This record gives sequence, structure tokens and C-alpha cells, in this order.
Amino acid sequence: MKNFFEKSEIWFALFWIALYVGSMTFLRNLGDDSPFMMAGLIVISALMLLFVVKNGLTEYYGLSGWAENSRAMLWFIPLWIIAGCNLLNGIGPEYKVPGLIFAALSMAFVGFAEEMIFRGFLFRAMLKDGSVRTAVIVSSLTFGLGHISNLLSGHELGETLLQVVYAVAVGFVYTMSFYKSGSLLPCILAHSLTDVFAVLGRDGGSFWLNAAAHAVVIVLGAVYCVYLTRLKTPEIKRPEGKKE
Repeated sequence: MKNFFEKSEIWFALFWIALYVGSMTFLRNLGDDSPFMMAGLIVISALMLLFVVKNGLTEYYGLSGWAENSRAMLWFIPLWIIAGCNLLNGIGPEYKVPGLIFAALSMAFVGFAEEMIFRGFLFRAMLKDGSVRTAVIVSSLTFGLGHISNLLSGHELGETLLQVVYAVAVGFVYTMSFYKSGSLLPCILAHSLTDVFAVLGRDGGSFWLNAAAHAVVIVLGAVYCVYLTRLKTPEIKRPEGKKE
């Protein structure tokens, strides 16, 4: 795996995207409350973390500590707002214990796995071999389009398309947050909370009401991203010890 990574970080990232999307297409058909889905996500997450730690890539992928410029990043408040939106209708989980525990833990690991793949592996690879703009756009679009796989697990077309558009917008916020802070931990935490709150939150509201709420979040995210462009970008320590 290390040789594969050193040969091409892009193909390494694409490998993980294909593995993850394929695995999630199968696992979600088992149900979010399935212990097998939780176990599968734990294995995927553990394999990624083991590779990163074993090869000394924790700093490269922003896992070595919290952002040192949290104040300049406005303490990542927009990320917490995005996460909290899934509780706007109150708490009313669909699943009962122990399924609820399995579903919540699964979503927490989804947050970790997707941030590692799309913000860590893919974004860092694109940033190394291309422009910042291209890296941000590709990482965000790929992350959003990956949600099309929900169609294969029984989700409705309109709901899925709304999720895709929303995920692309949120992907821009996460990517810019990682790029400007140098730490992936806030993105992992925010993403995991967003997905866990989706499990705990009560379903409600019409399609158009949800679309309006998403539009507000998209505008907030856009304003935050514009603000982040004004901040100094931390240096990236390459695996071979060189900085860019």
C-alpha cells in the first residue's frame, strides 16, 4: 500500500473512493441500524488510520492536532451550525436501542472515513499535483456526487439530488476549513456530528421547507468560504519532509 501511495497519490485516493462507495452501497442496504454496517465502517476507518499512522502521515493529513488558528477560523462556528441543522425539528430517532446505537456509531465513522478520503487523500493529492482552485473544486464535487450512491440503497430521486447539491456546498466549506487551518480534526468532528444528528433528529417538514433551510446553510457556507480566502494558509509538510 505504501508503494502504491508513493507512486501516485491521485490513484491512491481514487482507490479509496471506489472502495468506500462500493462498500457503502452494499452496507447501507443492510440498514443504517445494522451492526454489520457499523463493523464494516470500523474496519475501513481503522485501515485508513493504521496506514496514516504507520507511515508518519498524521501531520500531512491534519491529524496531529487541533488547528492553531482557531480564532482566525472563527472557531469553526459555521461548521457547528451546519451540524445542528439536523436537529431543527427536534429529537425523534427512527431507530430503537440497540439499533440506534449502531446507527449513531456508524454515522460517526462515516464522518471520519469521508473526511479522510475526500479532504485528506484526494484533496492533498490534488493540491500536490495541481492548482488550489482545482483541488478545492474536485474534492468538493467528488464528495457531493458520491451521495448519488444513495439511489442504489432505496432513497428517492428528489431527496438524493437535494443531498448531492447540499453535500457539494458543504464539501466546499469542509475543504476550505481544512486548507486554511491545516487540521482535519474540526472537519471530522463536524461531519460526524452532522451525520449522528441526522440519526437522532426527527424527520419533518416538506421538501420545499428543507430545500429552503439548505439554501440558508449554503449561503452561510459561501460567506464563510469567502472570509477564509483572506486568511494565511499554513505550510504543508510533505511526507518526505519538504514543505510547499
